[in-house]
Amino acid sequence: MPRLAAPLTEAQIRALEPRENRYAVADGNGLVIEVMTTGTKVWRFRYSLNGKRQPLATIGDYRMISLRVARAKAQKYAEMVASGISPVATARRDRGAEGKADVLREGAELYLAAEMAGKSEEYRRTTRRALEKDVLPAIGAKPIKAVTADDILAICDRIKSRGSPKMALHTRNVVKRLYEYLIARQLATTNPAQIIPARSIATSDSRTRVLSPDEIGSVLRSIYASSIRRPLKLALHLLVLTMVRKSELVESTWSEFDLDAALWRIPAALMRQDRHHDVYLPHQAVAMLRELRGSMASRNFVFPTVRGDDHPIAKSTLNQAVKALGLDVEHFVLHDFRRTASTHLREMGQPSDAIEKTLARAIKDTGRADGEEDAAERRQTLQLWADFVDTQIQGGRKAGIDPF
Repeated sequence: MPRLAAPLTEAQIRALEPRENRYAVADGNGLVIEVMTTGTKVWRFRYSLNGKRQPLATIGDYRMISLRVARAKAQKYAEMVASGISPVATARRDRGAEGKADVLREGAELYLAAEMAGKSEEYRRTTRRALEKDVLPAIGAKPIKAVTADDILAICDRIKSRGSPKMALHTRNVVKRLYEYLIARQLATTNPAQIIPARSIATSDSRTRVLSPDEIGSVLRSIYASSIRRPLKLALHLLVLTMVRKSELVESTWSEFDLDAALWRIPAALMRQDRHHDVYLPHQAVAMLRELRGSMASRNFVFPTVRGDDHPIAKSTLNQAVKALGLDVEHFVLHDFRRTASTHLREMGQPSDAIEKTLARAIKDTGRADGEEDAAERRQTLQLWADFVDTQIQGGRKAGIDPF
């Protein structure tokens, strides 16, 4: 039986320093890591067969095999030993299957295989997407040690030119973590992404993402084709049509709506200004709200939780629903729907005042009080926007997607 040992951590392994003579540190279940006088670290498997201690079986270089993978191999070899089989030949074949990471693409594949275990599905997806969409097509064939800060900056600049500075910063951070991993395994000596200041790529107010008409249609068609709950599909569609903030929608109550008058009055308590906000609902939004009211899952909230208590869904629920779709659309967040609507409405020639008031933004005092003319103008603006969105959804009608 292998002697029990306190399990190692990646941090402890990275901290192991070479000594005058090589030495081994046990992880447990027969797995040890041997530190050479040169600083190289090698995984080995310690075992006995037929009551006799056997020479250590080599698993492989720590730079190429993570702690998680080494443990899995040690477990496999321990099962072979328990069956009376020597693991030496199998270990030799396994080592032959371990490639050497010379270029960045190989290093990235090693990183994804070794470091993504235990991470959330969303973390794995966004990390892989950043590498496969922008990084590896540009510099995947370059030697790991030849990648420069200029290479990373050029990638970030291309992403920013698409109107996605936050995605550019995310990509820089992915490369930074990748090189931290490669450095720990002595496959790289410097981190080219570390040199680039985050503030030079994106700041808190630099978000400029606007969905194209095709992307609007693609997003909504994907939402309706998905398996998420029907109320969440309608909530996301309403978020697009009404141009309100997410919190205003998810916390809305039925008392705020007069569907016969196609009016939604959001109380001042929920607004960022000290006054209520009127949303003049397009007929598409009224139809969705009538459907929701017909189900009447809650006497109070339009979008209640499914737990049975009378509370609205969490503010993160819609974000998680969209992330779960894995949309083939350039990185965006739900708040971008407001900017998207504003941008396209301006391009349609709608009055700036009507757009700003529809977004519930403070505008310069024009001396004109809100009245019937103002309400008619804002109602026309939202109906025009809803019709425009419908046109984009129609692009996928042949796929059988119909919100209603």
